[in-house]
Amino acid sequence: MLSLLPIFSLIIPTLAVPQVKLGNTVITGASFLESGVEFFGGIPFAQPPVGELRLKPPVLATVLDTPTFNATKFGPSCLNTAFPKALVSEDCLQLNVFRPTNVTSNAKIPILFWIYGGKPTRAFSAGATLKYNATSLVAQSMTRGTPIIVVSANYRLGPLGFPPTVEAAKKGSLNLGIKDQIAALKWVQNNIEIFGGDKSKVTIFGESAGGNSVTLHFLGKHIKGLARAAIAQSAPIVPSFLPGRYQDRWTSFISAIPECASLANSTNTFDCLRGNVTTASLLQGFAASTTDVRTDLTYFPTIDGPQGILPDLPTKLIPTARLPVILGSNLDEGTFFIDQHVNSTEQISKQLTDLCKPALLGEKLLNNAMKQILRLYPDIPALGSPFNTGNQTFGLSSQYKRGAAILGDWIFQAPRRAMSTSLREQGIPVYGYQFTEPTAISPIAPDPRTVAPGSIAVTHGAEIPFVITGVTNGTAAAEALQIMMQDYWISFAVTLNPNDGKGSNRPKWEEYSVSKPTVLQLQGGDVKAVPDTYRDAQMRFINSIPHVFHR
Repeated sequence: MLSLLPIFSLIIPTLAVPQVKLGNTVITGASFLESGVEFFGGIPFAQPPVGELRLKPPVLATVLDTPTFNATKFGPSCLNTAFPKALVSEDCLQLNVFRPTNVTSNAKIPILFWIYGGKPTRAFSAGATLKYNATSLVAQSMTRGTPIIVVSANYRLGPLGFPPTVEAAKKGSLNLGIKDQIAALKWVQNNIEIFGGDKSKVTIFGESAGGNSVTLHFLGKHIKGLARAAIAQSAPIVPSFLPGRYQDRWTSFISAIPECASLANSTNTFDCLRGNVTTASLLQGFAASTTDVRTDLTYFPTIDGPQGILPDLPTKLIPTARLPVILGSNLDEGTFFIDQHVNSTEQISKQLTDLCKPALLGEKLLNNAMKQILRLYPDIPALGSPFNTGNQTFGLSSQYKRGAAILGDWIFQAPRRAMSTSLREQGIPVYGYQFTEPTAISPIAPDPRTVAPGSIAVTHGAEIPFVITGVTNGTAAAEALQIMMQDYWISFAVTLNPNDGKGSNRPKWEEYSVSKPTVLQLQGGDVKAVPDTYRDAQMRFINSIPHVFHR
């Protein structure tokens, strides 16, 4: 169960009551005088996607049909099974605004627009804005004299946000969760000025599934006019498929919904789902069909053709909006994505091969590619992940470290390197990072009691507190790193360059270079440029055959 009490404990209004007026509605938020940050939460940006609007693209909300609106706390998460039932709702298309205290409507403050990820093995099937209190990030922007506003928005998840079927394609209902994000960005364009924001200075940033979303946005035509820069943290680039690849999971979803179960094998399920289906029934369907992304990518963005969100394989897309970007990853991304009980070469090979089926270029080529990957990543613990841990195996099979190294590179590191190179070759500014802070604890990590001590290290999500929510009980070096990282992110949002010279004394972050690639190592007490050439032969091979891997 996710711990939510610390999040809600922060959303307590003080005597100072911030207000803004949206149309004829007075919106009342909460003020944190100690940090100098004001919060407005749970503001609808689209009509509730229920009944006839279920499984349809979002309908932008233009007004609030009430003279007053209480925005002193986060709204509920969109339906998913990772949160308590009391904290989820279909009426979830709401956003939050964190801003400096006493901002006027003509302040023209740059915006950082946060897109959350999910639990590591759930991705686009779990997540919520209520996990991410951005007070720390906004407070740092004021401390350094370059105030920003942070906006975060919910989007639909799992089968209601990413129905993967041919029926969904025919009815214009693919990639609804990404369309929700676009609707929220449009709402920002229409309304952020009443909060003192500058709609022409929006930077999108996100982690994990949120980082993948950011990637789809900056590669897409639709982002033009909605954002001017992007930051993708630990963005997984996984096999992408046409509608129908995961029809069986949709059948499982429908079969578990009593009101529609008789239609599970039909191609006309949407009409029933838009009828009198209860939340409890939908959650039953979620539970029956939500899968582990280590073996199944059902609820990920689907290729939706020309003019779509994902018109083709990601490596075939050309970013016409040409947004400057920060792209980065963590040292041991793969430790979350390999089963701790793995103990054979065959298990690792099967995991990767199954994710890529049906083989786009033939089974033989796919199988040969997997054999070569296994040759490039031998079963030698000193070469595996967690990296820099020598021959330690943490009481697990040596295949665990091998599989973690492969998956981390295959899902995160190699695609990030390939994309950095491609964007720079097109003349687009890119800044790369590698987060390596050894004391970092991922807020989306599994229960420590379920993993071998020391076995996940600097894993997926470990950088989140250093950017948005703030480090708690950290070392002096970790706390200094948090300030540096927030300064880099804020500087980029304000100037499109992470090196504005304001705030902390920090090393210059050089642009990524094709001829001499470097990334900024983000580690407390040791922030520096390092060559982006680690495991060069391995990643060159992975990146040489992207279409074999459906990307």
